[in-house]
Amino acid sequence: MSSAAAPTLSLPGDPPGGRRAAWVWGIGVAVYFVAIIFRTSLGVAGLDAADRFDVNASALSTFSILQLLVYAGMQIPVGLMVDRLGTKKVLTLGAVLFTVGQLGFALSPSYGMALASRALLGCGDAMTFISVLRLGARWFPARRGPLIGQIAALFGMAGNLVSTLFIARALHGFGWTATFAGSAAAGGVVLVLLLLFLKDHPEGHEPPPVEHAGAAYVRKQIAASWREPGTRLGMWVHFTTQFPAMVFLLLWGMPFLVEAQGLSRSTAGELLTLVVLSNMAVGLVYGQVIARHHAARAPLALGTVAVTAVVWASTILYPGDHAPMWLLITLCAVLGACGPASMIGFDFARPANPPQRQGTASGIVNMGGFIASMTTLFAVGVLLDATGDNYRIAFASVFVLEALGVVQILRLHARVTLRERNHHVVSRVEAVHVPA
Repeated sequence: MSSAAAPTLSLPGDPPGGRRAAWVWGIGVAVYFVAIIFRTSLGVAGLDAADRFDVNASALSTFSILQLLVYAGMQIPVGLMVDRLGTKKVLTLGAVLFTVGQLGFALSPSYGMALASRALLGCGDAMTFISVLRLGARWFPARRGPLIGQIAALFGMAGNLVSTLFIARALHGFGWTATFAGSAAAGGVVLVLLLLFLKDHPEGHEPPPVEHAGAAYVRKQIAASWREPGTRLGMWVHFTTQFPAMVFLLLWGMPFLVEAQGLSRSTAGELLTLVVLSNMAVGLVYGQVIARHHAARAPLALGTVAVTAVVWASTILYPGDHAPMWLLITLCAVLGACGPASMIGFDFARPANPPQRQGTASGIVNMGGFIASMTTLFAVGVLLDATGDNYRIAFASVFVLEALGVVQILRLHARVTLRERNHHVVSRVEAVHVPA
């Protein structure tokens, strides 16, 4: 099979895109941007949280684990909600929940209340990305799908950049309560924007009516999405590629760089910023490559996993107390490719499912990386406590999940390639007979 993508057909009913589409979709992306700021704010506040609530590594990791547990558990319900209710209603609910969660985290006087606030934040956060993917599919032509998805993820990483550059500094300048309560105001801003200006779809492109959403409908949607090999392959691609960077940025990167590598907080913050900047640059490249060369999806995903594993192993196994700065810089630059690689999972699931199942299928895919991240966050925290903060042993847990994911990707890829090739041939034949 040639690596070049076949010419894209203009299908009847394809959304037109254009300036208005970019404006409406941009509002949805802004909601996602704020959700990422809130999600990743703990990554630069981990040491402060440990002092504020007087907790050890396992208890600290519980913040992120609970947040991701709620996030992962909400993915299929959110996908069904998006398919049934539309983007605007789901995004509105999500914005309310993650704003209240961030404000609650700012004001929590105890560890238990802080945990509950992070769970609420995770619930709202879970409603954003799938909604933004659905919004892009409703407003832009299908051929723009890979690039639109990568750009949305790029803006999400810009939210991460805000956390590493501004939240960290604000914590030391203004304190815990003022920093987190002040950041919660951004949730109110995007909530107003989406209520006033966001629309689910352009005029003349209304989706077909959805059948009654009873229990049978829910089971049918989930089962039909899961039966598609492309959905399962997408989930395993997301599972295998996303979690090393997520674990590093969400919680353990800052403690590893400060406590295990002996860096100052400012230097560690600069390295975390490098992960985000690398992610943004690689995301643009991956989106362009996949849009032009569809067969590059699996090589890019597996190549990212391989390079990440090699550099991760080189860092934690480097002889001596500390890895050299050039190796830490390389690690952070490579981790930046994990997010864009995880987006490839959605590019496997999208063509495998009809429009009325896109939300459900995206939810299944999105569960993958967050389940892997949640598992690894827990494993690292437990191993750190059990080994007296031995990061070499704790961080080696990454390789177990990477090996599992690669096996599943290789198992499913050939089946998906054959199915997509047959579907493409049928689509070309049908398009030839579409009347002008």
